[in-house]
Amino acid sequence: MTSCGCFECICGVEPVSMGVVITCREHAGMTPLGMTFSEMASMTGGGVQTPGFMGHGKHFISSHKFIAAEGGPGRIVWMPKMLKDQMRERLDATALDMYGVENFTDMIADETVCTEDPEELLNYLSENGHPVLGMEPFDM
Repeated sequence: MTSCGCFECICGVEPVSMGVVITCREHAGMTPLGMTFSEMASMTGGGVQTPGFMGHGKHFISSHKFIAAEGGPGRIVWMPKMLKDQMRERLDATALDMYGVENFTDMIADETVCTEDPEELLNYLSENGHPVLGMEPFDM
């Protein structure tokens, strides 16, 4: 997939949890991928195709079609708190409909839980019973 660079968000595969990390333009901090939005955008924008990364809009996160071939929104393991709060109602409704999971956004880690340590992320996902832990690994 190519992106021009005007996307609101970027998602990238997080290899330890086999989930995806999403960040947005408004979040200047680090992600568990060890990159900021700007660093991820330099790999994703301008028509560059980088396996494992995708630029997208905020509202697409709660779509039943979001990364559908990879398991859908249930793969989301980390988002900035402000983005989680903004998308909470819609994302929780989608997760309930697709996976039967209530309060899904509470299972998603954010910068208050971890920023750069994948092991901290995995511990949080385990403690909260995140559905990604029951999904098949990505075919990479």
